[in-house]
Order: sequence, then structure tokens, then C-alpha cells
Amino acid sequence: MVSESQKVLVVEDEADMRELLCFHLRREGWAVLQTGDGYEAWEIVQREPPELVLIDLMINGMSGLQLCRQIRSRPDLAHVRMIIVSARTAEEVVLDGLCAGADDYVRKPFRVKEILARVRSVLRRARPQMDRREATLESPPLSLDHSRREVRLAGRVLSLTTTEYGLLRHLMSHPGRVLSRAQLLDAVGDGRSASSGRSIDVHVLSLRRKLGDQGAMIGTARGFGYVFAALKSPAGAEAVGLGDS
Repeated sequence: MVSESQKVLVVEDEADMRELLCFHLRREGWAVLQTGDGYEAWEIVQREPPELVLIDLMINGMSGLQLCRQIRSRPDLAHVRMIIVSARTAEEVVLDGLCAGADDYVRKPFRVKEILARVRSVLRRARPQMDRREATLESPPLSLDHSRREVRLAGRVLSLTTTEYGLLRHLMSHPGRVLSRAQLLDAVGDGRSASSGRSIDVHVLSLRRKLGDQGAMIGTARGFGYVFAALKSPAGAEAVGLGDS
């Protein structure tokens, strides 16, 4: 059994389905919050952030996909895990959900045991990251010490602008996750106007130059955004599965 202080938010507009999920999650020991409305879900997440959110895509108000993006756009909610639970099974829909920041995607109809197993698995993987939110982020030879606001490359301190530092920290905090330009702009507080969308590319280019051979750690998801990924070799290799900008 888990601690009652651990919260799971169920966002599902079908009352019977929502009650079923809540019942079994409570039996497992979680404190369960629930709603069928996307806007209300967003208010709950901001007011009392849960460890995990189960999200149906087709909900009232804000869509499930929009809710995922909203949560992932906030650095202070980076620890919140998300699992999409939906009857929409097309591959492009699943990919959209994962690109929006979901940690897992469960197709309806499902078995309750499967949902519970997925919840446990996602939270188990997230636990080390949740316990070390303010700890040093490392991907040798690169390290970021947030307590000192210091970035070192092979032991050498890098001189980064505030935006470059925030950008690198947000990327390193979500290794392997593709983050959109809009999410990165929100994370570094670099404006929200439509014309500012491409300004993130300028910051990434500058950051890559300062990282030198390790600049390839910041991979490009063409037409969408960027991802922090380990290199295949110590120097000069490309980010796994991604091309340069």
C-alpha cells in the first residue's frame, strides 16, 4: 500500500468509468482526486499537484491533449506524471499524446489490473527524479548544479545567459522527452508572442556552440522542438534518433 499523501487525479467525463478507476486506486492506498472537466483538472493540478494524472482525451472543456501540454509547460509541475487513457487508438493520436508529454498511453477497453500496473510502473520510474528535483543533473561530461546555478563541461564552468541556463536545465530535467518550442519558451520565460516562437532556435544554436562537441546532446525534432539525449560516443556523435537543426 502507498501513502495516503500520494495523490492521483482521474480526469474522465464518463461517470461510471471515473468511479471505477477511483474505487480501485483508493483500494491501492492512493488519495484520489477526480473531475470530468479539463479546465477544472488544470485548476486542481495547480492548486494541489498530484503525483500522477490519468487523462481521457475526450473530456469537457479543455481537451486531454491540451491539459497534457499545459502541465508540461510549467517547470514547477515537471514532477507530475501523466497517463492517457483513451478509446482513440490510431498511431498518430498515440504519438500526439506522447509528444504532448504523457508518460504512457493505455487504450480502452482496458483491464483494471493493467491500469494499476501502469500507474505503479510510471511512478516507480519517476521516484528517483522526484526525490532529486533540486539535485545536480548529470550527463557526463556535462553537469548542472542548480544550487549554485553552475554548469560544468568536463570540469570547466560554462558562461551561459539566464535563458540558456534555463533552457539547458529544462531539457536535462526531461531526458529523452521531446519538448515543443512553446513549452521551452514558457519554461525560460522568453515571451509568448507568436513572433517569438523561433527565438528558441537562436538560444539553442548559441547553447550548442558553447557545448562544443557535446552540443549534439540537444537533438532536434524537426518542425516541433528539441530533446536532451545521451550521445552514442564521447564526442561528435549525433543525438540518438534525431537529426541536427
